[in-house]
Amino acid sequence: MNKKNLIMVVEDEILLNEVIVKKLKLSGFETASFFNGKKAISHLESSKVLPDLIWLDYYLGDMTGIDLVNIMKKNSKLSKIPVIIVSNTATDDKIKTLLSLGINKYFLKAENRLEDIISELKIILQKND
Repeated sequence: MNKKNLIMVVEDEILLNEVIVKKLKLSGFETASFFNGKKAISHLESSKVLPDLIWLDYYLGDMTGIDLVNIMKKNSKLSKIPVIIVSNTATDDKIKTLLSLGINKYFLKAENRLEDIISELKIILQKND
């Protein structure tokens, strides 16, 4: 990984958000961190520097991952940003809906270590270079 990729982390659990950001930084990434969907969308819509990938929790308190992805897909500036969803729950319908919206990958928190998700994230970023 030559350039420092910017990863936006949208996770409402503060401690988990901090751990994810720390692991990403240790892996050589730059990060932007948000605890709810509205602030993340507001930042995305107003920012001149867009993230290379969004690490998104499914339940954000103020909206769901589907809500946030739907908002992004309606905005041509944001619609091409790769998105991974990392969640505590997974139903086939939820995963199918998200994949049909164009997310890159869905991870179940209980079944994936942060290091493994970061490895997958790197593969996604390489494909989008």
